[in-house]
Amino acid sequence: MKKYILLIVTIGSFFSPIQVISAQANEIETEIIDSVYSELLEETREFWVKFPENYNPDSRTKYPVVYLLDGFSLKNSLETVYENYWGHYLPHMILVGISNRTNRVRDLTTSRIKMRRGSVMNENTGGAENFTRFIEKELIPYIDNKYPTTPYRTLIGHSYAGLFTINMLINHKHVFENYIAIDPSIEWDDQSLLKEAKQKLTSENYKGKSLFVSLAAEQLHMWNEDITLDNIMDDSSEFTLFARSIIDFSTFAKSQKQSGLNFSWKVYNEDLHGTVPLPSIRDGLVFLFKWYQFKSPQKYNNPETPVEELMELLEIQEEIYSTHFGYPFPPMIEEMFSGYGYMNLEMGQPEKAFMFFKMNINYYPKSASAQNSMADYYEAKNDHANALKYVTKAFELSGENKYKDRMKELKGKN
Repeated sequence: MKKYILLIVTIGSFFSPIQVISAQANEIETEIIDSVYSELLEETREFWVKFPENYNPDSRTKYPVVYLLDGFSLKNSLETVYENYWGHYLPHMILVGISNRTNRVRDLTTSRIKMRRGSVMNENTGGAENFTRFIEKELIPYIDNKYPTTPYRTLIGHSYAGLFTINMLINHKHVFENYIAIDPSIEWDDQSLLKEAKQKLTSENYKGKSLFVSLAAEQLHMWNEDITLDNIMDDSSEFTLFARSIIDFSTFAKSQKQSGLNFSWKVYNEDLHGTVPLPSIRDGLVFLFKWYQFKSPQKYNNPETPVEELMELLEIQEEIYSTHFGYPFPPMIEEMFSGYGYMNLEMGQPEKAFMFFKMNINYYPKSASAQNSMADYYEAKNDHANALKYVTKAFELSGENKYKDRMKELKGKN
């Protein structure tokens, strides 16, 4: 089956070009199931990997990575958010979903306990440190060696996995840059991690790290509907400990400006523990990558903005991206360069169109689509010789018959 990539952008939206571009590409495997045997866990752990829209196995492009705990159960939520928000809000990224279908409680809880909420805890607990070592020492090196990744990583966890996520930030902050803890079970073991987090957020530096925490508030108290956000902190029962712990942690983390932690949290009044992952992943990723959101789109849309100003804006955008990622990063994704090029071509602004098409090739030299867009530019100027040159390059890069057919057409026009 062939894949069609669509870029749909309108004036007034955060994405800017007004043209719809359809590009047909060879079928590329964009999602796989993989596994790794862990010496630390003494078992094989399964995970899935999904590549971004512009993935090309022949390209040298590398991508930031999002790691999702409970990866198979929350897969649709992460994919739904990512597929709707990449571009202006989120960069192209590789998504990795780690299976926690076996030994979940063991791997995600931070200490051993025998009783919880008045009941005997029969499951093995307290294996979070060992699971952390598995992620850091075995899984991440495996993924980095096999897939085109960069060291810029985000970790997402829900419930026990949210507890694990906060523990990863507090005690192993070098592994990930970003964290989303969804309805985290931070009340675990008499709030032991909450107490430790308060001490470390006071004394340690978390500059460069970002955390988003969510709370599903519809069931603040499973038995008493009179318990609300306004009075829950006055309650001392076991039934409110889960929510109270999240609120306590979040209000404290928000107050510790000197820690350097970029922090935000949100209460979802209409969500349950089981429904809150989807909106939390959406709001969390948008918050974590707020700096990524494209600056001054109106300038790019305005036909009166001179080329020189646009180039200055792109330099600023590139500096923002490169500073945050910690390595050189293009000021636009390929689809935006192409979209702005076609928009300006349609608007009778050939100088701007050329700039965008040229920069697209400079930043994405292995992209057949970028080469073909430049061919469109030259064909619009009736320069069939140069159009043929760039279509030929597109064919050399991809081997796709559509470029071969276009080469024949252009040769007939020369």
